Amino acid sequence: MALKRRNKADSGFSMASMSDMVFLLLIFFMITSTVVHPNAIKIMLPQGTQQTSAKPLTRVIIDKELNFYVAFGKEKERQVAFEDIEPFLKQIVLDEPEMYIALYADEMVPHGEVVKILNIANVNKFKLVIATRPVK
Repeated sequence: MALKRRNKADSGFSMASMSDMVFLLLIFFMITSTVVHPNAIKIMLPQGTQQTSAKPLTRVIIDKELNFYVAFGKEKERQVAFEDIEPFLKQIVLDEPEMYIALYADEMVPHGEVVKILNIANVNKFKLVIATRPVK
């Protein structure tokens, strides 16, 4: 009496689950890459021995060509004229009264340009932190 098997083993390989995993990983990396905000403006910060633990939300950046940039939170830096910095900071402080402002100035920027930003902060009673790179 010859018995026949009813279920035959499938020797094929399904790529459906593998392609699902590839697309899932692709979506994950696309989303996480948009979260990273690299500093697009190239500046060489002066060295300093002390670093602050305050995390400023607002950034004022002066590059070596004396261009001024401002940014709040995770937004991208945008170039502004010097006259527009004070109104921008006043508007931000209305929303966030206990906010720190970080000043990123290239080490080649003349001292007078940095003092202009310091004067704006002093007149308006802003809390300002000057960004430096750690001493190696």
